[in-house]
Amino acid sequence: MLSILFALLAGLVFGLGLILSGMGNPAKVQNFLDFFGTWDPSLALVMVGAIAVGLVAFAWARRRKTALLGEPMQLPTATKIDTRLLLGAAMFGIGWGIAGFCPGPALMNLLTFHKEVTIFVISMIVGMLLQHTWARK
Repeated sequence: MLSILFALLAGLVFGLGLILSGMGNPAKVQNFLDFFGTWDPSLALVMVGAIAVGLVAFAWARRRKTALLGEPMQLPTATKIDTRLLLGAAMFGIGWGIAGFCPGPALMNLLTFHKEVTIFVISMIVGMLLQHTWARK
């Protein structure tokens, strides 16, 4: 029960961060990528802040064997930069630039009931299922 409450709290903090940073607005993302038009560099500050928090959190987590609630610490072990990683990152970035959403803001925007958001989330889920099917082969 405690882990569910902390998961809820973490989700609320993440969602609040998305709202405050403007990441839930696809135009914010698309304007960040529009260097020759309505370029808005403020998203870079959000990214730098997220990287700083992530560096501190991962440095702290690497020194621990368990999470705060006693679960085993599960950190990524892969360090290899290969074609598969680069191709996936490129596809993620292209999709992010076209739609203006990445998974977190897209899920947050589901409550707006806009058909574009619903289509994005359905497409994202289908893509994830296809990737899992492909990875099992």
